[in-house]
Amino acid sequence: MTTTLEYLYKTETKAGLFTVEGGAVRSLGCGGLPLRRVHSTRMLSHSLKPLRATHNLLNRVLQPACLHAVRGKKRAKFRKPLDPKHAEDLPEFEFIGKRSRPDTLLFTWGVADHGGLGRASFIRPDASKKQHHRSYVHHPHRVEFGEYHKVVDVACGYGYTVLAVNDESGPSCYGTGLNSDSQVGTHEPRSGHPLGMLINPAPIDLPVKEKSRVIKVASGRAHTVMLTDSNSVWTVGNNAYGQCGRPVIPDEDYGREAYYHHLTALEGTRVKQVECGQDTSFFLSEEGVVYSCGWGADGQTGRGHYDNEPSVGAVVGDISGEKITKISCRADCALALNDKGDVFGWGNSEYHQLNSITDEMQIHTSRKLNFPGLKKVIDVASAGTMCLLLDEDGQVYAWGFGPIGKGPNVTYSKAPTLIPPTLFGQNELTPNAKVISLACGINQFAVINSHGSLFTWGKNPGGCLGQSHTKDQCFPIRVCIGGQVLKVSCGVDHMAAMVKEIV
Repeated sequence: MTTTLEYLYKTETKAGLFTVEGGAVRSLGCGGLPLRRVHSTRMLSHSLKPLRATHNLLNRVLQPACLHAVRGKKRAKFRKPLDPKHAEDLPEFEFIGKRSRPDTLLFTWGVADHGGLGRASFIRPDASKKQHHRSYVHHPHRVEFGEYHKVVDVACGYGYTVLAVNDESGPSCYGTGLNSDSQVGTHEPRSGHPLGMLINPAPIDLPVKEKSRVIKVASGRAHTVMLTDSNSVWTVGNNAYGQCGRPVIPDEDYGREAYYHHLTALEGTRVKQVECGQDTSFFLSEEGVVYSCGWGADGQTGRGHYDNEPSVGAVVGDISGEKITKISCRADCALALNDKGDVFGWGNSEYHQLNSITDEMQIHTSRKLNFPGLKKVIDVASAGTMCLLLDEDGQVYAWGFGPIGKGPNVTYSKAPTLIPPTLFGQNELTPNAKVISLACGINQFAVINSHGSLFTWGKNPGGCLGQSHTKDQCFPIRVCIGGQVLKVSCGVDHMAAMVKEIV
C-alpha cells in the first residue's frame, strides 16, 4: 500500500519521497537522507497544489511545521496531527490488481563458462558497461530471460539448461549452454557451422503443431526429453546408448544436426513425469507405470538385463502392478515411490544404496526396499552415490557415500539416517517449517521447505550450491534467494530455480 502523501509527492515533485509515521510527515531523499528544501507545510502544500481536495485534507490533518536549526540550516519537523481520526480519511492507492499474480522468476548459479547460466555478459562482457568475465557465480542471480517469458519448468543437464515456457505465441522450449551433441537443438548462424555452445537461451524448434506446447523437460548428460500438452514425448541429443528411444546408428554425428525423435511407443499413454539419468531416460504414466530406455550396464533401465535398451519398455520386478507417483535418477541408481509410501530401487548399488535388499553391486530388476521404523515416504531423490527420502512428517533421511548432510565426519551410511530438522529452518520462530520437496544432482542435494526456503549441500564446483563460496558443504545451509522457491534443478556444476516473487 502507498499513502496519498507518498504517491503525490513522488508524482508531483520527482525529487524525493514523504512517509507518514504515527501521523508525522518525514521527507526522504536519495538514499534515505532528509531533504533540506522542505521547510513548512506551506511549501509542501505548494508542491501538491494541483490536487486541491487532497491539499485541503492535508491542511486539516497536519499542523504547521516547527522549524529547528541544524548546523545553521532549518528543517521541517511535523509533530502529531490535530485530529488522528482524519488519518483514516486519507485515500489509499492500490497498484496491484485483484486478479494479478506474482511473477515466476528464474535464478541460476554455478559455473558460467559453459553458458548454462543463460547470461551472455558472464562470457562476453561489455567493457562500456563495466562488465567483467565471470567463470562462475557462487550465488543466485536473476536471469533476464525469466522477465520476458513465463517459465513453467526447468532442467539442468551436464553444462546446459533447458526451459519450458508458456508464452502466448512463439516457441515453448528454450536451451542454453553446451550443445556438443545438439542437446539444445541445432543453431547455425552460418550454414554448416553449428554452434557447440549457446551463451543465451535460444529456441528448441520441435517439429510439432503450432498450438502444441512443451510443459515438462528433463536433461541427462547430453540428451533432452520434452513432454508436450498434447501428451507426446520428444527426445533430442546423444543417442549412443539408445537413451533417445531410437536405434543406435554407429558413428552418428550428433553435433552436426539435431534429430528430434517422437516416441511413438508412448502414444496413447498419459505421461506425467519425464526423468533423465546420466544416459538413461524414464517416463512415468498417469496410471503409475514406469517406462525406460538407454544405458543399462548397471541395470538402471530395470528391464531384467544389463544391456543397452534403444526401445521404450516398462520396468519389471516388484514395481509391476504398483501405482508409482515419482521416479528419481540422476546417474545410474534409480528410486521409485508408490502411492502407499513404499520405495523401490534398481541399478547401481556400489555404495550400498540398495543395501536393504541385496549385497550385489548391481540389480537389473526393481526391488522393494526395506526401511523398518520409517513412516510413510512422500518423496525420494537418487544422486550418484547417495540417496535421500522424505517422510510424511517432513523428516529427511540420507544414506550412501559422500556428503550426505551429517557433517564432515559422517560420509557413509548403509541405512537411512535422520538429518536434524533444525537444519531445514525448524526452530522456535518457525516451528511448523518442514521439508516438502527433494532434488539432487550427481553430488549435491537441494530441498525446499514449507516456507519456500531452499537448502543445499554436497560437492560445490564453481559455487553451484549458491552459498557464496566454492568449498564443499557437508550439511544443509539455506540459500539466500529473493522469493519463495517453487522448483530447483541440479546439474553437475550449476543449478536453476523457479522462484515466486514476493509482493
